[in-house]
Amino acid sequence: MTVPEPLTPSTPLTLADFRADLAEFLHQQPDEVDLEENPLYAGLDSLRIVTLAERWRAAGAEVSFVELAERTSFAQWWQLLSDRQSGGARADA
Repeated sequence: MTVPEPLTPSTPLTLADFRADLAEFLHQQPDEVDLEENPLYAGLDSLRIVTLAERWRAAGAEVSFVELAERTSFAQWWQLLSDRQSGGARADA
């Protein structure tokens, strides 16, 4: 398995990157990640969610742990990340 290059703010997060990040923490292959699954039921704890939020903020998607924790599916996480990258509302707004 090749390790993807680290994301930078100039590198937009893609759905493939998002799935790869989740797969890393879920010990799955990216194509095995069910986007309709609840992150907590999938096995992500608060520390892993914080780590993912930090990773995605470093890539330019302004999201917080609380915003992720309030959402009940990975698909909702992706929608939030997509909105934040495309100039949507900021976490601090």
